[in-house]
Amino acid sequence: MKNGIYSLLKAKFLVSDDALKNWKFIVFLVILGMIMIANNHQYDAKNYKITELTNHVKELRSEFVDKRSELMKLKMESTVAKKMEARQIVPSEVPPVKIVVEQKKVKKSFWDKLKIWQ
Repeated sequence: MKNGIYSLLKAKFLVSDDALKNWKFIVFLVILGMIMIANNHQYDAKNYKITELTNHVKELRSEFVDKRSELMKLKMESTVAKKMEARQIVPSEVPPVKIVVEQKKVKKSFWDKLKIWQ
């Protein structure tokens, strides 16, 4: 047992006769570790980007709600009336009346229709 731990500490498995297969395995583990680290970095970068875009969407949504409420206030009749008072335009006291024009349908004769074509 003591001899096994001592040879492991001296790294005799890296310089012995069959060390080539040990080196191949160690290189494989190092490359695998590097791939895992790179993958983790890419995942973190995407996660930060998603968080940033989510915050940006929230800001734009709140700005949209603010502008929509501001537009609703500007479209109100009382607001428009106040702005038009500066130009001396006031709302009418008399409500509007709908005017209906009745048209008489005149039945045209065949000869009258032919005159239009001439």
